[in-house]
Amino acid sequence: MLNTLVPEIRIIIFMKPIASYPLAEYLAAAVEAAQIGAAILEGWRSKFHVTEKERNNLVTEADHASQKAVKEFLLGKFPDHAFVGEEDHFGHTIESTRPPGDAPVWIVDPLDGTCNYVHDFPAYCVSIGLWLHGEPVVGVILDPRMKELFTAAKGHGAFLNGQAMRVSQTAKLGSALLCTGFPSDYETQLRNLETWKRVAYHSQSIRRTGSTALNLAYVACGRLDGYWAYDNYSWDVAAGAALILEAGGALHTADGLPFDPFRMDICATNGLVQTELLAALRV
Repeated sequence: MLNTLVPEIRIIIFMKPIASYPLAEYLAAAVEAAQIGAAILEGWRSKFHVTEKERNNLVTEADHASQKAVKEFLLGKFPDHAFVGEEDHFGHTIESTRPPGDAPVWIVDPLDGTCNYVHDFPAYCVSIGLWLHGEPVVGVILDPRMKELFTAAKGHGAFLNGQAMRVSQTAKLGSALLCTGFPSDYETQLRNLETWKRVAYHSQSIRRTGSTALNLAYVACGRLDGYWAYDNYSWDVAAGAALILEAGGALHTADGLPFDPFRMDICATNGLVQTELLAALRV
C-alpha cells in the first residue's frame, strides 16, 4: 500500500488592526457609562442595605444597580461586544472570566472599593476597560467623590479631567511611593504581608487605599510610582492597565511575565522602577 501524504493545512486568521476600530467612540461611550454608574452609586450612598458576599467582602444594591445600568448602556450601543462584570462573575474561577472569541469585551467593576464606599471613606470608583485582540485599548476610571475622571485609549493619550497625564520620573525604588492591595480573606493576605515587609525595606513608603483601580490610576498620573498585588480580578485592572500603558508606564505579572488581566497578580510602575520592584517581589 502506498503511503498517503496529507499536506499540512494552516488556517490564518486576519484580525482587523486595532487602529481601524473607533476607539474614540468607544472611549466616549465608556465615559458616559461611568458617569451613569457613578450617579447611581452616589444616589444610593446614604440608603443602601449591606449584605455579605463572604467574610469582610461586602456588596450592596448599589453594585448591582450600577453594573446593570452600565451594561445596558454599553451593550445597547455595541450589541456585538461582550461584557464581563464583577457582579455577574463573583465566585467563579479566574479562567471563567476570560471572554470567548475575538469580539471587543467590556470589563467592568461597577464599584471598586466597596468597603470604603460602605464606610463613606472617599476612595472608590467606577472602572470600565475595553479588551481587544489581547490588549487593553480603552480605560475609564471615575472617582465621584474627588470628581476625578481618568481616561485613555490606545494611541490617543491618557488624561485626568481632560489634562494630559504621565507616569512619574522617580528612578530608584528607594525614592518610590508604592501601593498594594490585600484580599478580604485573612489566610490569603499572609503572602502579601510578608512581601510588604520586604518591599518596605527597599522603598520610601507604601500605601494601601482599598481600591485597585484608583491605585492604578494614581500610578498613571504620577502620584504613585508603583503598585503590586496578588489577588486581583480582570475587572479590577483592565481600565487601569490601559491608563498606565498610555501614560508611559510598565505592566507585568508579579513574577515578571507579560501582563495578563486574567492572571490574579500584577506589578505596575512608572517603568523606571519596574526591574527593582520585580526583583523585590521575587525574593
